[in-house]
Amino acid sequence: MSVHYKQTVVTLRAPFLVDRYGNTTSVRDWENATRTTVRRVAVQPDASSEDTGDRPVVVSGWRLITRRGADIDLAPGDRVVALGRVLDVDGDVARWTLAGRHHHTEARLKEVTG
Repeated sequence: MSVHYKQTVVTLRAPFLVDRYGNTTSVRDWENATRTTVRRVAVQPDASSEDTGDRPVVVSGWRLITRRGADIDLAPGDRVVALGRVLDVDGDVARWTLAGRHHHTEARLKEVTG
């Protein structure tokens, strides 16, 4: 597969909300997310699924891939704006190594609609 690294995405990292007692919650404050522009990546389609139960749901999968030698500051819980969509990072971010050196980074992304 030929991958061209000509796309630009924006990563979003939101702080956790604090409750009225000063405790950090597990809920993110997306209105105050830090936005970082990342250039020269590829975002490709990945596996998708549908559920037609009580509430029809479509989970669209995407994969973000960096060029060789490049890494990005991306972690589980972050979001990525790409292709006109807001995508959630799905699981751990994979940092591939070859001969003990960083080769490239890949992240699975997902969009849930319905």
